[in-house]
Amino acid sequence: MSNDDGVKIDIESPEQFEEDVSKIIEEEEEKKKSAAEPDDEASKEDKPEPESEADENQGVKNPDNESEDNAGKDDKKKHHGKKDKKEKKDPRDEKIADLEDRVKRQMAEFENFRKRTDKEKSQMYDMGAKNVIEKILPVIDNFERGLESVPEGSDKAFVDGMQMIYKQLSGELEKLGVKPIEAVGQPFDPNFHNAVMQTESEEYESGTVAQELQKGYMYHDTLVRPSMVAVVS
Repeated sequence: MSNDDGVKIDIESPEQFEEDVSKIIEEEEEKKKSAAEPDDEASKEDKPEPESEADENQGVKNPDNESEDNAGKDDKKKHHGKKDKKEKKDPRDEKIADLEDRVKRQMAEFENFRKRTDKEKSQMYDMGAKNVIEKILPVIDNFERGLESVPEGSDKAFVDGMQMIYKQLSGELEKLGVKPIEAVGQPFDPNFHNAVMQTESEEYESGTVAQELQKGYMYHDTLVRPSMVAVVS
């Protein structure tokens, strides 16, 4: 006996027939399993392995983080641009600053030079005036001596003329800043008085100038000539 698939079956008994049928069924099932196993292995190879959560999180971009990164980049660009602007200076501005500094230095030097020259001129003027005054003072002394020793009965017009000349000369010296030093009745001061003798006096105390032998003069704050005096012992 044979079936449609060409399998030959010998039937000896009903029990034997059932065993043969069960064997044929098992063989068919094994063939199906063996045919299905390569497909399963191929499907396993083609299926991608699941990625880890960390990889998935890295692959997904957070829009908030992306905006923060872009804002940080923009701030860096702006800050870098400001630095570039500060570092880059216009050569004309540097030239102008240099010229201004030079002008200020020259003005300061000129001001110092002006003050120094004014002081030197003043000192030279004072020295020249002092020399002239020293030469005029003996003339003043002679006028005073002459007027004190005018004999009685002299020509009054002549005496009045001499006194007028003496007053005019004294007035001009006073206008220049020349003043006589007070001596009589003043305590002796070696800075202004030149003691040439000692004398006794009931009117003045010891150490006081009792008599002026020659007038001393000051030119502003400068001593031109000390007074020649007699001091009470």
